[in-house]
Amino acid sequence: MSEKVPTPGTQAVWAGEHRALGGDATQVPVIHSVSYGYGEVEQWKSVAVGEEAGHIYGRNSNPTVAVFEEKVRVLEGGKAATSASTGMAAISNSLFALLAPGKRVVSIKDTYGGTNRVFADYLPQYGVDIELCETDDHEQIEAELAKGCDVLYLETPTNPTLKVLDLARLAKAGHDAGAVVIVDNTVATPINQKPLELGADLVIHSATKFLGGHADALGGVVVGSEELVEKVYAYREINGATLHPMAAYLLLRGTKTLHLRIERQNQNAQAVAEHLLNQPRVTSVNYPGLSGHAGHEVAAKQMTGFGGMLSFGLEGDLDAVRKFIPAMRHAHAAANLGAVETIVAAPATSSHVECTEEERAALGIPEGLIRYSAGIEDIEDLIADLDQALKAV
Repeated sequence: MSEKVPTPGTQAVWAGEHRALGGDATQVPVIHSVSYGYGEVEQWKSVAVGEEAGHIYGRNSNPTVAVFEEKVRVLEGGKAATSASTGMAAISNSLFALLAPGKRVVSIKDTYGGTNRVFADYLPQYGVDIELCETDDHEQIEAELAKGCDVLYLETPTNPTLKVLDLARLAKAGHDAGAVVIVDNTVATPINQKPLELGADLVIHSATKFLGGHADALGGVVVGSEELVEKVYAYREINGATLHPMAAYLLLRGTKTLHLRIERQNQNAQAVAEHLLNQPRVTSVNYPGLSGHAGHEVAAKQMTGFGGMLSFGLEGDLDAVRKFIPAMRHAHAAANLGAVETIVAAPATSSHVECTEEERAALGIPEGLIRYSAGIEDIEDLIADLDQALKAV
């Protein structure tokens, strides 16, 4: 009889930790050592070339970091995982590890602003062909894939427009074209969505956001097959964008409560989105949990929860944003998301600060858009806070 696979809540607490706890410790220790000594040269060499498990140098690997990588690997259901110093390091290292001059990327216009800059400004300098499709046009994406593709890069739900992509459909089309399919799962988290089960080859997280959940540690992580993760790791090892062991410890601590936080944030975001639908100063509400959302049916099919983030438009555009954000009492005005506290931001100051106003408009991001990352506060307080802030608009 096969052993029962633990639920995601149990995995969030225990995955990766059983063999990492030394002595009588009940928590994973923070190992700050930069290097690791060996009494025998042959064993040292064996570890250095990967024939034997162990650590050599902190830029390559670290015991505390390894536990965090293993925890996320288990949560996402991948074969291997590697980390990076930030979410953007995980994204850029993955792309540069898998691409070369003459290769072709098919992606969407609604990727996170930093990702969009990599596609618009940096990869083309190295002779990589980039095709950015309308995010909600699956037929256009499939048509571009049919022309040839080496990497299909997707993000769903998108940040900050909350558009939804059919991962199973597009992963199949990507594989038919011979592409490696990469999915940014930061907004959904492995509690709400499992891209690898839907056909993705690599899953990327900005661990700074929901995985850590406390806005006190930067980090990124990549999960997938051993072959692909090894390529990303090899590039990151030389590139040097290493996750710090203290950050890994903080991210580990945060991830233990991931399932509890996401359950509450899902509930809060749904309630806030439904409430905003009836507010006269609100011009639009973007949240896949709403039945009227264009991607609701796909989201309901491939997600177990609709996430803790939404966005909404305000009457009056940027002038309204300038009045609304400072009026919020139970929300940080900050360039972050996924924390236990509610966070509000405008794309012009957060997700797409790298873009010009014209570029944001071309991406379908109006200046009056508010990105709202629901925290774990009591919902009645969040709604009351929104109502009083809207009166300032």
